[in-house]
Order: sequence, then C-alpha cells, then structure tokens
Amino acid sequence: MSMANPQETELEVLIRARYPLIYLVSWEETRAERMLSRLASGHKKKLFLWTVTQGFREAGGTPDPSTKDPQAALDFVAGSQEPALFVLKDFHPFLQDAGVIRRLRDNVDALKSSYKSIILLSPVLVIPTELEKDVTVVDYDLPGKAELWDLLKEVASAAQQGAKFQVNLQTEDVEKLINAAMGMTLTEAENALAKAIVLDSKLVASDVDVILQEKKQIIRKSRLLEFFEAREEFGGIGGLGLLKDWIHKRGMAFSEKALAFGLPQPRGILLLGVQGCGKSLTCKAIAGLWRLPLLRLDMGAVFGGIVGQSEENMRRAIRTAESVAPCILWLDEIEKGLSGSQSSNFSDAGTTARVFSTFLTWLQEKTKPVFVAATANSVTMLPPELLRKGRLDEIFFVDLPSEEDRRTILSIHIKKRGRDPDAFDLEALSRASAGFSGAELEQAVVEGLYEAFHRGRELSNEDLKSALTSTVPLSRTMKEDIDGLRQWAASRARPAAAPQAPASAAAGGFTRKVEVP
Repeated sequence: MSMANPQETELEVLIRARYPLIYLVSWEETRAERMLSRLASGHKKKLFLWTVTQGFREAGGTPDPSTKDPQAALDFVAGSQEPALFVLKDFHPFLQDAGVIRRLRDNVDALKSSYKSIILLSPVLVIPTELEKDVTVVDYDLPGKAELWDLLKEVASAAQQGAKFQVNLQTEDVEKLINAAMGMTLTEAENALAKAIVLDSKLVASDVDVILQEKKQIIRKSRLLEFFEAREEFGGIGGLGLLKDWIHKRGMAFSEKALAFGLPQPRGILLLGVQGCGKSLTCKAIAGLWRLPLLRLDMGAVFGGIVGQSEENMRRAIRTAESVAPCILWLDEIEKGLSGSQSSNFSDAGTTARVFSTFLTWLQEKTKPVFVAATANSVTMLPPELLRKGRLDEIFFVDLPSEEDRRTILSIHIKKRGRDPDAFDLEALSRASAGFSGAELEQAVVEGLYEAFHRGRELSNEDLKSALTSTVPLSRTMKEDIDGLRQWAASRARPAAAPQAPASAAAGGFTRKVEVP
C-alpha cells in the first residue's frame, strides 16, 4: 500500500480536531471512499455513504430509502449517536436550497461537540455565502507516483496470470509509464494500461504512446487546449544544431535520476526568429523526443465576453496542463496573444493585462513539470516582463538557414516526397536559394512537383531551380524587420545554429544582413 498523500494526512487532522463540515473536491469517488474508509477504521468510526438515489447506507450495508431527501439525510446525521463519518455524495445541487442550508447550520454546533463529521464529496465546489465560515475545503489531488506504481504492479500481476500476456519492463520503462500516466485519475490510468496490454498482448516501454493517446480525452474536454500528436522528429528539421543539442541534454531532466542528481526541471524556452524557419516544428519535435504530450494553448479561446471569464479561462487552462504534467505547453506566436498588455486598460478594461499577469505569475512560481515552448516572430510586440530571466530557461534566435542547412532542408523535403536527393544538384540549388526560409524551400519543392506533374514527367533539377527563381523570399520583402530582429538578438538571445563564415547574410550567420540571390 502506498504511503498516505498530504490530503489524507490533512483530513485526519481535521477529523481529530472535530471540524464539523469538510468539503472534499474530487472526481474519484471510489478512491476517495477507500481513503475515508481507512481514516474511519483508524479512528474506530463508522462510515456512512449517502446518495440522492439510495439514501444513507453504512459501508458494506444496505441503503435506507427513507433518507433520500437531503433534509431527511441531515436529520439522520443529527439523530445518530455513534462516532462516524457521514459522506454526502454530489450534495452541491442542494446547497442552493434555503432549508438545506439552514439545516446544515443547525447541525454545526452539535457536530463540534460530538465524534461525527459531515464530508461533502463532489467534483464541483459550491459553497453558499451562509456556510463560508463553517466549511473547510480539501482538494483531493490526483494519484501520485507511489499510487500509480502500486496500480502498475497490480495490472502487471493480473496480466501475467495464466501466461496470456507478457510484461517486459526495465526500471526506466516503469518510470516512463508512470510519468505518462501522471495527471490521470486512478480509473483512467487503469483503463489506459489495460488498453495498452490488450492492443498487443504485452506491456512494454512503447505503450507510453497508448497512455498519451488516452490523455488526449482529458485535453479535448477542456476546450482551451489542443492536443497535438508527437509525430515530428529532429531528423526532419534541418540546421538548428545548438538548439537541438540544448534540448537533447534536457531530455531526461524529468526523471527521478535527474532529481536525485540535483537538476531542476526545465522551465521553458522562447524561440524568436524569422517566420518559416522551423520554430513551431521544433516545439512539436521536442514532444516527440521527450515522449511527452504536446498541448497548444489557444489564446483566442482564452478571451471570453463575460467579465472575469478570460482570467478564469487562463487559470483553467493552466490547471488542465498541470493535471496532465509532465507535458509541453506550446504557445505559438505568443506576441499576438499578449500584444497590447501594457495599454489594455484603455482598450479592454485591463483584461489582457490581467490574463498576462496570471500567466506570468504561474510561469514564475510553477512547481509542476510543465515545459513552456513559446514562439514569436516580432520582439517589439513582446512584453518585456516575459523576457526576464527566471521565467524561461533560455531565449533562442532562429535565423535564416545557412547554405549547408539549406542543402539539408532541400534533401529532407525531396526525400519526404519519395525522391532520391542524390539525383539532384543540391549544391547549386542551395546556392540559388540564398535568403530562403525552411518553409519557402519546402514550397519550392512542392511547386517543382506541380510543374513536373503538369508536364507529365519526373521531377528534375530544372523544375526546382525554376521554382526557386520565381519565388521572392520573405528576406527581401521584410529585410528591414529581419535586420532589426538580428540586431536585437545579437546581444540578448542565444543562436539556435552555429554562426557560419561571413559569406553572405542569408547564409544563416547570426548577425549578418540578408543576402539577395
């Protein structure tokens, strides 16, 4: 049996101190019942459970239908002479009734001088003003690693009975499975593990992906976060060697081994740079490398029309992300969602500023392993508070790819579309594509394919060269903006790729100007 969690310890103290009304907030009735049963047994008290459909029943006994009415249930509590815990399940709808509220208040003084406690068990916290001073709220956390480890042992033991299923797990595999299941209820975790076993008749390290898929359901129901499949790999991203190295070194930082070594969990990064150079792709690849769920925060969905709704939406999004931690929280083009936070008092009564403040405070104080991966195209629109050290681990500047990186990117996209990169003159194409971003190089390959398909022949070197020649890269149309971005980043951010020889601006040098093809 796993050791008691902090809420169980807190509840024991409250019961011993004869707190009359305790509000236990939890979705997990079965798990909460087991915990309350242990507490009742430890204090030699009876445990009575109430539902509106059955009335009161002693744990293991038969229900009493005469106590189904809420006031009748409270009369039953008042009339009982035995030391006991009275658990009222889903009682929150009745806390709008004046008679029920009054009856609860009538019971309070009598309960203080008895060995009885009323425990309201519900996933929804509803406290009428009249009861605010009498009710003590306890949030029952989701199961921790110890409980999930116990569950994994139970599931593995049951699976191996009769030799129907195989369980082949090393210590690191167990840790990965438990980390993947963090943020789930015990029932959700049990279902996910059972599904993983049924799918391939075994339980192995690769079943982490099955558990992450089950987490997708939790995210979908929040409506503020979007779950992304971790399909991207760093092999599909050209260049950005220094950034890749930084991320690789932090791949095991969420493990118990790293914690024992004294490593803090990584907080997050901001990828600042030229549009189309792989910032969003990198965020997706981090999730694939670390085998963590990737959650995209939709800032547009955060802002609601009702006063106070936006701030609550941000808090709810943060709670959801923390509930499935460890995970990666992806904020794409963050400057657009937070722009104008300094002057929002004049435009939206300060809503943007308050939402931003909520996010910043959490970013500074967060203790759960939520890695924030933010991208931005413009530094002028970023609030300066976000850039302060301590909120994020590092700011990386993603410049236009160098000639060598352009060759790699062209090779990746040609191969991705079923062609042999060695059949093309990548040296000449990379020289001809000076000033192109990764996204523009991909589109040039696509444009060449369209041309070849239209002419009824195979893709050729000339098709790609023609597509590059007919494209005006962003580095030309936004030359001044990119130069300004490079100048800012030269002394304030780390380069995502190693600086190249100063042959040309678009060759990917960190501080050089854009080369015109």
